[in-house]
Amino acid sequence: MVSIEAMRLFVKILEEEEPGWYSRASNSVSEPVIDVQMNHNSNVEPIIENRNSFAETKIISAENGGLMETQDKDVVSEGLGSIVVYDKWISPPVIGQRPKARYQHGAAVVQDKMYIYGGNHNGRYLNDLHVLDLRSWTWSKVEAKVVPKSVESPSLVNIAPCAGHSLIPWENKLLSIAGHTKVPSETIQGKAFDLQTGTWSVLNTYGKAPVSRAGQSVTLVGTTLVIFGGQDAKRTLFNDLHILNLETMTWNEIDAVGAPPSPRADHAAAIHAERYLLVFGGGSHATCFNDLHVFDLQAMEWSRPTQQGEIPTPRAGHASVTVGENWFIVGGGDNKSGALETVVLNMSTLAWSVVASVEGLVPLASEGLSLIVGSFNGEDMLISFGGYNGHYNNEVNVLKPSHKSTLQSKMMEARVPDSVSAIHNVTNPTRDLESEFEVGHEGKIQEIVMDNIDTGHQKFKGEETTERIIATLKVEKEELESSLNKEKLQSLQLKQELAEAKAQNSDLHKELQTIRSQLAAEQSRCFKLEVDVAEQRQKLQTMETLQKELELLQRQKAASEQAALNAKQRQGSGGVWGWLAGSPPQNADNI
Repeated sequence: MVSIEAMRLFVKILEEEEPGWYSRASNSVSEPVIDVQMNHNSNVEPIIENRNSFAETKIISAENGGLMETQDKDVVSEGLGSIVVYDKWISPPVIGQRPKARYQHGAAVVQDKMYIYGGNHNGRYLNDLHVLDLRSWTWSKVEAKVVPKSVESPSLVNIAPCAGHSLIPWENKLLSIAGHTKVPSETIQGKAFDLQTGTWSVLNTYGKAPVSRAGQSVTLVGTTLVIFGGQDAKRTLFNDLHILNLETMTWNEIDAVGAPPSPRADHAAAIHAERYLLVFGGGSHATCFNDLHVFDLQAMEWSRPTQQGEIPTPRAGHASVTVGENWFIVGGGDNKSGALETVVLNMSTLAWSVVASVEGLVPLASEGLSLIVGSFNGEDMLISFGGYNGHYNNEVNVLKPSHKSTLQSKMMEARVPDSVSAIHNVTNPTRDLESEFEVGHEGKIQEIVMDNIDTGHQKFKGEETTERIIATLKVEKEELESSLNKEKLQSLQLKQELAEAKAQNSDLHKELQTIRSQLAAEQSRCFKLEVDVAEQRQKLQTMETLQKELELLQRQKAASEQAALNAKQRQGSGGVWGWLAGSPPQNADNI
């Protein structure tokens, strides 16, 4: 391990063991105001416009990694429209106060605006929120507010600084999921930033939440988030799968079959055809990976398909984004050097290809950078920010993928029939309606084109072929519309069933509350009865004591009466003996 990586690991471990070390050190050492620039070989002079200084537009060459100037310098106001070069990374001229240099932050794009939240800078976790307007290339800081926990408890929510989290756009909110904090929690915590009110709030979830972690992947699939892997505060690695339903905010752990990826963190994940979760790369404590795994969300099964093309080198800390069926991966490293190539995987053919390459110590060869996709006039743009490669950086770079690479991937798909259904065959022999239509549609189009080439010299056959094309497309369109209507109807039925279930749940909840109230009343009545029983028992014991005393007195009375009777009898017997002795009794005169 090189000295820079060793120092970074030392700082990370120090932060985990002694969270207050930086505050103690900062009392004696002041932090530089200006962050270290990453492109040391740049000779570009700054441009002064509207009293703001920024660098000229730069292109990172795919051949030698050098920088060359663009022809037009007055393209700042055009935003993404100023990017006219394909398959080359460009550093656009941004204005405004840039965010502090960082890595392991969260990034998301909403309506031509890229949001950056949290991250790690010099071993410190951050909780600031910044936004970059992709049309004017202007940075601004969002002064976020927090809302009370509840009406009964008006204390404000503590939005703790974090790093290694995931930022997901959902409806009109930004969801921050998981990540490390100075005071780690036992389970994954989530919070939401409302873009309309500008407030943070804590996500209240139900069910058994996963263990707290960072470096995990969080993938949005429909109305659910799929969480895989990561590493906790004790550096324990995971390879478990969990799902968070965003409509019910309920956690569920997936009981998968098949051989899962080895425990890892800082990997990349993407969803294909709303069914297949692809996981690439990542690292453990001593190893970086370049393996590809696929999880079928319907069959709940892991598989490891065969990759085509030039497989990327092992890496961790890379960033990724999908554009159609293409999965772009940027940056990362193996603790020895950064990954210089920007690669793309066609998720239908599982074929890798290289889009662009850089050289030198540039932000694009960093770990912990972020990558999002923006759009301008129907063209997609890859936008990266931040990262760490021995230096923390806060640069923005943009790449416009060419249409050629997309066409090449489709041509490769036609030439490699065994790979067309690679993902489908290794996971589940059944296919969903959408994938069947895509493959069948492309096969029919190819067949029609070949027929048209073979008979192109005959005009009437060409006309018949055109009519056949139109008829075939109409039939397929009708079938697709019919299938779409069925899906919509099924979706509507499911929504109705969900509404009924919610209503039933509400009624059951009310009934449960009523039963609880009745039970509380019965418990109170039982308590009163128990008190009465105790009083009666006490009275009964008192009566038993009185009964015993009464019996004792009766016995004493009987004994007294018997003694008196005996005495009287003795007196009567003494009179008779006296009469016999010549002494008449005292009442002899009365006889």
